[in-house]
Amino acid sequence: SYTSFSYSNLSIDKNNMNKTQTIKASIELSNTGSRKGKEVVQLYIRDVVGSIARPMKELKGFKLIELNPGESKTVEFEIDNSLLEFYTYNKKWDSEPGKFQLFIGGNSNVSEYKEFNLLD
Repeated sequence: SYTSFSYSNLSIDKNNMNKTQTIKASIELSNTGSRKGKEVVQLYIRDVVGSIARPMKELKGFKLIELNPGESKTVEFEIDNSLLEFYTYNKKWDSEPGKFQLFIGGNSNVSEYKEFNLLD
């Protein structure tokens, strides 16, 4: 893209969920450049306390957003249990209760995050 973007106001609608609930995450994306452009907004999740070694960040979703110069848009993602599942030590796809970190940005180098808990 021939423009620049900024991310601000990362938020989640609650700090705890169970396997049947969802969390809504949002961030404000702004085109800070002088040209119209497209940005791929990426959602990453980190399982902080998995029973097996887990990646530092896993890409769990993305959206292509087009903005005019000076335009801003709130980009939302919905996190449900399926995004937290992995192939466990017990050889099945499942999620485990614990702490998770959620990141939204233009690439995997994003450092700001919000924490939430998956309850039993």
